[in-house]
Amino acid sequence: MTYFSFLTIFLVIPMLVVMGFYWWDERRGLSLPRVLRTWPAWGAIVLHVVIAVLYTTPWDNYLVATGVWYYHPERVTGLTLGWVPIEEYTFFILQSLLSGFWLVFLARRIHLSEAQPPAMVGLRVSLLVLLGLLAAAGVAILANDWLPGTYLALILVWALPPIMIQIAWGGHILWQYRTLVLTAIASTTLYLSISDSLAIGSGIWTIAPGQSLEIYLGGVLPVEEFIFFLVTNTLLVFGVTLALAKPSLEQFAHLRQRLGRAQVDRQSPPITSQ
Repeated sequence: MTYFSFLTIFLVIPMLVVMGFYWWDERRGLSLPRVLRTWPAWGAIVLHVVIAVLYTTPWDNYLVATGVWYYHPERVTGLTLGWVPIEEYTFFILQSLLSGFWLVFLARRIHLSEAQPPAMVGLRVSLLVLLGLLAAAGVAILANDWLPGTYLALILVWALPPIMIQIAWGGHILWQYRTLVLTAIASTTLYLSISDSLAIGSGIWTIAPGQSLEIYLGGVLPVEEFIFFLVTNTLLVFGVTLALAKPSLEQFAHLRQRLGRAQVDRQSPPITSQ
């Protein structure tokens, strides 16, 4: 099985099915919940496709250039941008579309509360501290050149900062819609992990044993690959949900209003007594 045949079977076909449901739901008038109608869902998904490609490209090129993972030359076309085969860029796009439209499919079928989410500052701070410690551990692994932890550390250092930004901004919103969010993340992570196991078993790509922990789920899937799909789907689901959520838009409008008042106050001349 080549990389492109893998993409066709495990990403293109499921993505077309999910997009077909998106179109069918539109025809039937099955709308997203009112709390997720700030702008068109497809627009939020396309935006995250662009972000995914731009943010992942330098990181992925570094991994391939340093041999953290590599591809079987007979399973890829040989067309590359930088160090990475064109199939890998296609994977970025297809995963983002699949996860995004699957989220919308679920959102049309899972009840979401329309109540204003509480701030939940304590929960957000706790999560930020935990994720910050994990990111710091990744930095420490890289700084100390511990080779078996290289792939894991690179995932943590790359993925956790934007996830922390998402939680800092809208962790309370994501918790309000936790059934939708967790269902979307768990289902896409499980599906892509199983698909990845088949790709690795077919020899399409290989994770360098010397730069990974060599802990295999199901005897095939490196634990780092499971973590990779967990964090990438988290980024996508968090991002699209926050982009569509009405409380997130209201929070942004409130922030702009506060910044506007602060700017006016700085520009206003001081009042002096006559």
